[in-house]
Amino acid sequence: MTLCPTNSLEALALDAARNLEHAPAGEIVRWAHETFGERFAITASMADGVLSHVASTAVPGIKVLFLDTGYHFAETIGTRDAIAATYDVEVETITHPLRVPEHEAEYGKLYEIDADLCCAIRKVWPLDRALKPYDAWAGGVRRAEAPSRANTPVVAWDPKRGKIKVNPLATWTDEQVDAYVAEHKVLVNPLRELGYLSIGCEPCTRPVAPGEDPRAGRWAGSSKTECGINI
Repeated sequence: MTLCPTNSLEALALDAARNLEHAPAGEIVRWAHETFGERFAITASMADGVLSHVASTAVPGIKVLFLDTGYHFAETIGTRDAIAATYDVEVETITHPLRVPEHEAEYGKLYEIDADLCCAIRKVWPLDRALKPYDAWAGGVRRAEAPSRANTPVVAWDPKRGKIKVNPLATWTDEQVDAYVAEHKVLVNPLRELGYLSIGCEPCTRPVAPGEDPRAGRWAGSSKTECGINI
């Protein structure tokens, strides 16, 4: 498979960010698929099925990469299975070669000792490996989710991986997400009903209290705010 030159991809990302800033999410997904074909895939955390639904409507049969760290809630795995069975997508589960018992035998409960390293080993490295065949990838990051994401472009250059990062939902507000879920009866992780507004690995995620930042339940009690995938 021949990949595009890095400098061409970077210029393409900058142009697309300007041209697609006000485009509907489905149009952004279609642009990426028309531009990259099978060298484009979306990623999904399975907190909900919004991006998977948008993508499957725009590009039926699209590849959806799900990163299974081995520490996910059972509800997250169930949401993945429901989306794979319900939407017109091809879900591929990405895992680390070491199963959790082997990982903990070597590193201990790393999420308690060094959460950054745990994320790097269980999340960032497996995704980097899985993305090697692709020129572009999409995720569900939105500007409204956190101050650190406020300037997220709808299309960006991912210098760390040398790829284009597509954020079709970047401009969506929480109200738009809720309206889309209600209109299309989108599958949502059951943990949302229990106060988990941002869902990651079970050991590092708690429900948030009313009025708290939606991501306050991730790595609570520490200064960590991101797993490293989107930065």
